[in-house]
Amino acid sequence: MRSVGVEEELLLVDASTGEPRALSAAVLAFASRGSSDADVFELELHGSQLEFATHPQTDMGELSREILRWRAEAADHAANAGAAVAALATSPLVVGPSINPGERFDWLKEQFGLTAQEQITCGCHVHVAVESDDEGVAVLDRIRPWLSVLLAMSANSPFWQSNDTRYSSYRSRVWGRWPSAGPVEVFGSAERYHALVDAMVGTGALRDTGMIYFDARLSAAWPTVEIRVADVCLDASTTVLIATLVRALVETAARDWRAGKPVVDPGVGLLRLASWRAGRSGLDDELINPETMKPERAEAVVAALLAHVHEALDDSGDLIAAQEGVAQLFKTGNGARVQRELFEQSGSLREMVAECARRTSAGPA
Repeated sequence: MRSVGVEEELLLVDASTGEPRALSAAVLAFASRGSSDADVFELELHGSQLEFATHPQTDMGELSREILRWRAEAADHAANAGAAVAALATSPLVVGPSINPGERFDWLKEQFGLTAQEQITCGCHVHVAVESDDEGVAVLDRIRPWLSVLLAMSANSPFWQSNDTRYSSYRSRVWGRWPSAGPVEVFGSAERYHALVDAMVGTGALRDTGMIYFDARLSAAWPTVEIRVADVCLDASTTVLIATLVRALVETAARDWRAGKPVVDPGVGLLRLASWRAGRSGLDDELINPETMKPERAEAVVAALLAHVHEALDDSGDLIAAQEGVAQLFKTGNGARVQRELFEQSGSLREMVAECARRTSAGPA
């Protein structure tokens, strides 16, 4: 059973106004005093962001409980600092830059200007264990067409600077401004992967390998593949569903590689269009089916994903939970749909953010 770990980036907001608060350093200070696992929390580029990372888990129930625990602890530490946390992938309210101090962050600010200043975006990264770089690259080559579907399912950023963007995941559009972000070509081998990464860093446009922002990459720190395409999800159950499907995609791809099945390569151009469509539509309109590269109803495309990983889900004991999770996601909606519904009900972005913060901090049942 492959282990899975999740990193979630949360938005720090004023509990009363919903406006972002640049208090991550203060929150980490409280975390260092109040938690035996304070190392799970980290600074991000902007002071209004806070990241946590789970421990590797093989059981999705355990992963769910840990995500809920760290969300609740993040909320407690934020409250001590005079803020709240919200699992929102962009700020619905107007926000200015709040880049944290430090050599790395200063370099990003200087080199990338407005791109760095506006990167107040919160994603969800899923790590899945692989046996080697060779297996990892074989996985990366084979999961590429399916990543846009995960983006659509996780979409949770319809608002930007007090405007409805008409996108479900506007975060994906803002994130795509980084020069190394997005879909990439087939690598074919670990050697070619590392050669490209070295060449990209060697241009001087990237500070180091930490700036390899592919939709999915080999982790530089762990024996994992890291799938980075998703928005942070409003509901923790959606995060667990995404992690479940990612592990099944990795296992399916590894089996296909061992069986000698060739890589299906639609090309980067079509993958970029599929990613744009997913960010625009979420689950509320058509998506591009990775098997045909033609538009179909979102329900049909997600069903194709479930069919693609059916065997791996069944073998891990996750099939029923994944099917039920998908059905519930279409019933209640992803974060983008929920945000719009909450805004329509209240007429207030501030009240909407407050409700999202309340849902984020609910903690374990």
